Amino acid sequence: MELATKRYNSLNYISGPLLFVEGAKDLSYGAIVNIHVADGSSRGGQIIEVSEKNAVVQVFEETRGLDLATTSISLREDVARLAVSREMIGRRFNGLGEPIDDLPPIIPDKRVPIIGSPINPVSREKPAEFIQTGISTIDGLNTLVRGQKLPIFTGTGLPGNEIAAQIARQAKVPGKDEAFAVVFAAMGITQREASFFIEEFESTGALSRSVVFMNLANDPTIERLMTPRVALTTAEYLAFEHDVHVLVILTDMTNYCEALREIGAAREEIPGRRGYPGYMYTDLAQIYERAGKIRGKTGSITQIPILSMPDDDITHPIPDLTGYITEGQIVLSRQLHRQGVYPPITPPGSLSRLMGNGIGKGRTREDHKQVSDQLYSAYANGLDLRRLVAIIGEEALTDLDKLYLNFAADFEKTFIGQGDTDRSIDETLAVGWSLLSKFPKGELKRLSKDHIEKYYGALMDDIWGKKGERLPQS
Repeated sequence: MELATKRYNSLNYISGPLLFVEGAKDLSYGAIVNIHVADGSSRGGQIIEVSEKNAVVQVFEETRGLDLATTSISLREDVARLAVSREMIGRRFNGLGEPIDDLPPIIPDKRVPIIGSPINPVSREKPAEFIQTGISTIDGLNTLVRGQKLPIFTGTGLPGNEIAAQIARQAKVPGKDEAFAVVFAAMGITQREASFFIEEFESTGALSRSVVFMNLANDPTIERLMTPRVALTTAEYLAFEHDVHVLVILTDMTNYCEALREIGAAREEIPGRRGYPGYMYTDLAQIYERAGKIRGKTGSITQIPILSMPDDDITHPIPDLTGYITEGQIVLSRQLHRQGVYPPITPPGSLSRLMGNGIGKGRTREDHKQVSDQLYSAYANGLDLRRLVAIIGEEALTDLDKLYLNFAADFEKTFIGQGDTDRSIDETLAVGWSLLSKFPKGELKRLSKDHIEKYYGALMDDIWGKKGERLPQS
């Protein structure tokens, strides 16, 4: 289908995936075009730049075989749009929103622009509802709140994809019978990774409440740039027109940024930090800021972008800029991964800036914040003692020092290293209390007396006494 019969024949240059069309200044940025080849076939493309002299077309397919003299373009849509319907839940699509699950086509309710509509800051509602991921290090220490954007920073060889699939399978809002859906978008993944996600979603039943978009590594670069926008357009439709609470998982944003750099190089733009375009911050913000809640609307959009840190460098432009835009980060540790800990999430490097809004009485439990603070404190003390032991040896430690040292090992093994299991928030806090109950009550300075009396392990009283003073051992 075409909006007009006008053909533009003045193609004057091909550079990688880009076509340069002279005298097409009446085309608009973001427009979708048909590219007509001499053999009668056609390809798709999108206008990514318009100037007085040229319009630049990013070709969806490859540019091999295009002849400047015989190729022409025509307008298909004035802006990139997505056909949306509630029936998309339970379906798989490519990065452009076209079905790839061999099921009948979607009958759309409407076609909406994928650029989305910015949320008026005045209309934004403060995120304040707990989302349970089933992962203790997130739920207990770096809580995800509905409407938040909380990225996961992973690295080559670390199980970022496995954690993404686990969250997609387990995420829920406990105690509430509300419409909840997951929009999962994978960018630049390999066939092996795609097979993993497909099998994971289908075998666990997670697909029944999910909309899955997959852009493979051999798919067009421009499709990679459109995938997160297509996913978020679907999320906005479900959230704000059908009152669904949507969790959007985007993986891997590093592949998205590499596509930005590739397009920038093809357009011969002046590069910024490490060759990435200077506008990458703005581009990422346009994606991340599409999370949130709107006052007066029931639905919400929560984002978990996942990105690989090149060389595990958290100061690399991609994680660096992401950290500026989002409300915290979940960081995976290579050291924990080498120890066989799964999921290898390191608490000292992780942060959820909105955690305080979504926990406490009426949301999780009244002791949640204090337990989190005490676990952080005890683990940090244990890590410091590990470094000290490497210098002076364990023999120089006091009994209390050894208790903290053992706590750090137990914490990594039982609290962080929960494996591929789904823990409720009550189970997470119970594990935390079981670890903290190995300390004398006098050491638990971040816990109130009421909470200690209510949750402190009863069996520990036989060792430390009711007053928290260690009893003489026979």
